[in-house]
Amino acid sequence: MTHSGAHVYDPDRPTGSLHLRAARVLEGNWTGTSTVPSHGLYPHQWSWDSAFIAIGLRHLSPLRAQTELETLLGAQWGDGRIPHIVFNPSVPLDAYFPSPDFWRSSTAGRAAGAPRTVQTSGIVQPPVHALAAWLVHQADPGLSRSRSFLSRMYPRLAAWHRYLLHRRDLGGGGLASVVHPWEQGMDNSPCWDAPLSRVTPAAPRSFRRADLDHGSAEDRPTDLDYGRYVRLATDYRDGGYADGAGEFAVEDPAFNALLIASEHALAAIAQELGAAGTARHARAERLTAALVERLWDPAEGMFFCRDVYGGDARDGGESGALGSERRSSESGAHGSERGSRSGALAPEQCSAESSAHASERRSRQSGAHTSEQRSRTGALIPERSVAGLLPLILPALPRDIAATLVRTAGGPHFGLGGVARLAPSYDLTGHAFDPHRYWRGPAWFNTNWLLERGLRLHGEHGRAEELRAALLETADTSGFAEYVDPYTGEACGALGFSWTAALTLDLLHEPARADQAERADRVDQPTHVVSHPGYRAFDSVHGTPPHTSHASHTTHTPHTPHSSFETGAKGGDRG
Repeated sequence: MTHSGAHVYDPDRPTGSLHLRAARVLEGNWTGTSTVPSHGLYPHQWSWDSAFIAIGLRHLSPLRAQTELETLLGAQWGDGRIPHIVFNPSVPLDAYFPSPDFWRSSTAGRAAGAPRTVQTSGIVQPPVHALAAWLVHQADPGLSRSRSFLSRMYPRLAAWHRYLLHRRDLGGGGLASVVHPWEQGMDNSPCWDAPLSRVTPAAPRSFRRADLDHGSAEDRPTDLDYGRYVRLATDYRDGGYADGAGEFAVEDPAFNALLIASEHALAAIAQELGAAGTARHARAERLTAALVERLWDPAEGMFFCRDVYGGDARDGGESGALGSERRSSESGAHGSERGSRSGALAPEQCSAESSAHASERRSRQSGAHTSEQRSRTGALIPERSVAGLLPLILPALPRDIAATLVRTAGGPHFGLGGVARLAPSYDLTGHAFDPHRYWRGPAWFNTNWLLERGLRLHGEHGRAEELRAALLETADTSGFAEYVDPYTGEACGALGFSWTAALTLDLLHEPARADQAERADRVDQPTHVVSHPGYRAFDSVHGTPPHTSHASHTTHTPHTPHSSFETGAKGGDRG
């Protein structure tokens, strides 16, 4: 595909095909080193967007997919955090708020090791990155090895996970907490209403919302919510981006499920580099157990967020089932906490990490002191979000819990396969449901893409195929919209949205990969992922240096049963 739109790299597909139009979206949003979510509303690089984008780009250009992740991780802080925005200095400051002069990363983040040569935000987003790196490697193992892609990425990804597991274990139960709604990605979800109610909002005239220049106020977070977001971010910045001192800390099931899935992927990367991945697999399974203990509600049939600093059930407004589950969970929390925390601290036996052990100890000690100041129990938040279904992506999830999540997804609260075209971001029957207001009801492509993988992983191939078909149809008819009405598929937010286009490409390639993986599982043979024919032409047409990979289509990588997610694998107001 040339800049004029000429079809050059895939002659077997008709002009105007969904595949070609998705590729055009990604080409149009490419900056030369990374991909913006959309030029108007989101003109910088976003963290988990780039991970999802890389997963799709690998089918067009594995080299560009690697570059996407390399650019993002090049802005990593010294303490290990990957910032949720990497700012493009050529974009005017008033084009997006909060802008670089709000975050002041190079000064306010100095103690946390913020880079001096690039401006970033100071908060994070969900950790999809190791998973993306592994899938990108699989698209062309020969290219990856020739560029030492994984050996360069592994230490950075390991440091990222250490940061989350040690600095962000604010509840003391082994799970990572988010300290701002923008970090979880589902920015104005009703799940945040209760913990946000404790936050005094910033004065309305102390900031200007650039997002309203690109979208209707009825579809965006309210001014009151936005004022609270600004207050939280301001306090975090003014505290030097130190963790554990703020008013907001929530253990989110989707954020932690993605961390666990990425731990499995990091184990596969370690094995590819010649180290044992067993310690990371074991850690991922311990984190899965902690996730179930801390956030699973058997009576409600799904996972819930935990307000780490919340009070008892009466203060938090929990339902009877949630309150009962919380008391049951707390009764055994102390013993499991010891197991979870000691397990999470076990270092991977890989030479790439050895130099970071001293830093890890300092990080652990700093985070542990802070978490001691706070409640280790908190309260579950009685709001049903799509985040509570996403642990379905975990290979070690107990079978009965996976089956229950499938039933909940298809039940009245989410309507998947029934009244809803795609799974909504929030309970269809909930008091705060709005089919068009950001994360308070609309359906998003990344969460549904994760659900599709989770369904397929746990053997629900029929339901997965139905969801895949609905995703492709909706991407097609909506113009690759940022999000859609869950009932009608009506486009909302930005059009030509990058992760929608990228994940569409991945879905278009999925059946062959899934069938191949299933065959490998049956005969215990290795699998590999082959990128779309002609992706080299995509590189050469757009000036990306060509590469030589003698093994790009023939090299097999070891199949890892723990990494079943390999067969398939912005959010928000974004701050």
